[in-house]
Amino acid sequence: MKLERLLSIIILLLNRRMIQAKELAEQFEVSTRTIYRDIDAINAAGIPIVTYQGTNGGIGLSEGYRLDRNILTNDELASIVSALRSISTSYGKEKHQRLVDKINSVVLPAHTEDFQQKTNRILIDYSPWDGMDRLRSKLQLLDEAIDSCVLVSFTYSNAEGEISERIVEPHMLILKGRQWYIKAYCLEKKDFRLFKLKRMKELDLDQDKHFIRRESPTHELFESRSNLNDAKVPEIVLRFKEEARHLAEEWFGMEELLPDEDDGWLVKKAFPEDEWLYSFILSLGHHVEVLEPKHLRGIIANRAEQIVKKYKNDKVT
Repeated sequence: MKLERLLSIIILLLNRRMIQAKELAEQFEVSTRTIYRDIDAINAAGIPIVTYQGTNGGIGLSEGYRLDRNILTNDELASIVSALRSISTSYGKEKHQRLVDKINSVVLPAHTEDFQQKTNRILIDYSPWDGMDRLRSKLQLLDEAIDSCVLVSFTYSNAEGEISERIVEPHMLILKGRQWYIKAYCLEKKDFRLFKLKRMKELDLDQDKHFIRRESPTHELFESRSNLNDAKVPEIVLRFKEEARHLAEEWFGMEELLPDEDDGWLVKKAFPEDEWLYSFILSLGHHVEVLEPKHLRGIIANRAEQIVKKYKNDKVT
């Protein structure tokens, strides 16, 4: 990912007077053109990097300028390492490991043991239970397309099951709610859209068709969807049986539970109403009952009836 690569380049220049763009390109498996764009981004951030011409030339920090190694404390570096290891559970383990190694190399030997203890306190595992092989190949392909600024085509199935062929300009990979999305400019819709990776198939990069990155929103696509749904859906009230209290605590937290007069527990929460909500409530089975709103109660009852119809003629042995 670009941020990981930029940090790696900066740390390399802390420890080496000069390095060639070709060597950086080979190390990070990108084009030299991408490396020079990275250098421009680092310069724009206020770190003066210059290119030295000639046989023994390369890229290095401006003469007379050096970054203070103590610009980040050991605690801050440990937080970066912990974050990288967590991200690596679902994306780019090999690339992130190189940066982890470089950060470890700038920690003074006297502080190594304490530093290692701090980096091993927390690990957030983003990987799904059903494995990452197929998803990881999509992530790598889209990451390559973002770096190279090339168009991507794919077949997409939306939440309603509608199939369409899309050609997009990929801009950003986003992990939200344990799901990966690609934010991209859709040539058909002529606007930015979010596409869930699990709904994409037959991905193909067109290496001959490059695009110029557009100014794009960061989180507005998610926020607009959330705000829209919150406006449409009233507060949802769920009743859990006493024996299912552990399920309510697991999903909503102990603080959200309110005692019910029927020796159960109530949870009041605003949710966007969509297929995910219906599936979530049904997944809790007989342990939960929808009290409000009434129309949602009807939807769940109807879907439960449809499930019963599928199985009612089966003989139980």
